[in-house]
Amino acid sequence: MDWKKEWKPLAWIVAAFLLCFYLPVGWARFDNAVMESLHLVKWYAQEHVLLCLVPAFFIAGAIAVFVSQASVMKYLGANAPKVLAYGVASVSGTILAVCSCTVLPLFAGIYRMGAGLGPATAFLYSGPAINVLAIILTARILGLQLGIARAVGAVAFSIVIGLLMHLIFRNEELEKAKAAAAMPEEEVERPLWQNVLYFASMVCILVFANWGKSDQPEGFWHTLYVWKWALTALSSLGLGAILVAWFGVRWWKVLATGVVVGMSALLAPHEPLLPFTLGVLGLSFITNTEGEGMQSWFSSTWTFAKQILPLLFFGVLVAGLLLGRPGGEGLIPSEWVASLVGGNSLWANLFASVAGAFMYFATLTEVPILQGLIGNGMGQGPALALLLAGPALSLPNMLVIRSVLGTKKTVVFVLLVIVMATISGMLFGFFVS
Repeated sequence: MDWKKEWKPLAWIVAAFLLCFYLPVGWARFDNAVMESLHLVKWYAQEHVLLCLVPAFFIAGAIAVFVSQASVMKYLGANAPKVLAYGVASVSGTILAVCSCTVLPLFAGIYRMGAGLGPATAFLYSGPAINVLAIILTARILGLQLGIARAVGAVAFSIVIGLLMHLIFRNEELEKAKAAAAMPEEEVERPLWQNVLYFASMVCILVFANWGKSDQPEGFWHTLYVWKWALTALSSLGLGAILVAWFGVRWWKVLATGVVVGMSALLAPHEPLLPFTLGVLGLSFITNTEGEGMQSWFSSTWTFAKQILPLLFFGVLVAGLLLGRPGGEGLIPSEWVASLVGGNSLWANLFASVAGAFMYFATLTEVPILQGLIGNGMGQGPALALLLAGPALSLPNMLVIRSVLGTKKTVVFVLLVIVMATISGMLFGFFVS
């Protein structure tokens, strides 16, 4: 036997055996952390997969199939005007109310279609970070100064991080630019305005289905929440009409799906996930049984789901094991976190940035978590650092980013977010003090 080749498998087997042999089952904190991780992954499956990730997969699949590579490269490619490319990417979060995981299929879609590394990573950061409702909630609950600092910092971050990623990997970007310049013009199947309405209908489904409850009993945001499912249904009707009129889908399939979804909504009015799930199944059936374009759409959507979902679930399990759920305890005691983020020292800001980067925050959950930490003595600087690093990064999303960008680019992106969040936190803490 050639042990030079076999020592690695042997080492893995021995390591796995020792891990199982000394597994601390029965230790209260470990047992609780395991339950926290399982609760977190259950909550993630119930609240995020159907409503957030599935629409995002379909949008990403549609980008890969129905948006020409030339169009992506024209507006977001390495040769695109910098003001346009970074301007569009940096404010995308004002439209997409998504978390750090839901933005991943969209990021993977535009990057693989030829978007430059700089604009793509600017979009990756800004998607979950610049959420209008989250910024308003931050200002209302945590203070106007922190709300304004979060809004300004998130927009500036996305641009600066994108530009730095472009500069650090400029040689690769130059090669991509040369390849783009040599590409022939692609034929356009549909006018731009039709594609815009097609994608807008899917984005509206994603946004309205995930619209969070406002803390105010009245007003515009509360009205949107009250009517969220009606607006989701209208967006779905619009998507169905577009598929029939511009994509050649047979009308009776769309009508049959609409009837089934409508009947389920009437029979179970307090179970909105049921009609939403039936709508997803109906769209999957339609795209699988129509022409080549529709089948390519579903195939691309399925490819993104296969690549991303296992990594996300594994990442959520590990994050829950280490840090628990909001308000819960993992292997790392929450008192340790609270005690390390007081004041405005370099260490406090750095720790807040690193902790925020590895924790998983669903949309809007970072605000009540920070409210509790501030009540336990967290400084204003570390609070901003966590707000700038947390919503845009998480352990699950790092695993997926690595599968798209590779290890080197992922490490650089994560380090840039942590370093800039730390510096911003220190400057803000010095300013408010």
